[in-house]
Amino acid sequence: MTNALKYQGYTARIEFDAEDEVFVGRVLGIADRISFHGESVAELTEAFHVAVDHYLEDCRVTGREPLKPASGRVMLRIPPEVHAAANVAAQASGKSLNQWATDAIAQAAGETAPP
Repeated sequence: MTNALKYQGYTARIEFDAEDEVFVGRVLGIADRISFHGESVAELTEAFHVAVDHYLEDCRVTGREPLKPASGRVMLRIPPEVHAAANVAAQASGKSLNQWATDAIAQAAGETAPP
């Protein structure tokens, strides 16, 4: 992913606001809104860290569980022929369908699949 920062398991998308001449970031993948801004990359990165740390501290103080970007469970509905082809590809590679799909999704997302 381009224009992104990562910190403590959270990923933020970064955009440039030409009108205000600042970088603006927003944490992705959670319902709670965490946003921040900065005039330089260093300032933006620091603001991101402060925003995430503040969110985690606020959750701790209020006794609620911080939202995580993903649970690790995905339910997909795909055409039967795609399902069958994926099963064959997984078996041919010596992997379970779950591991094969994990690898394929990780590759498409530009991530490294866990072992």
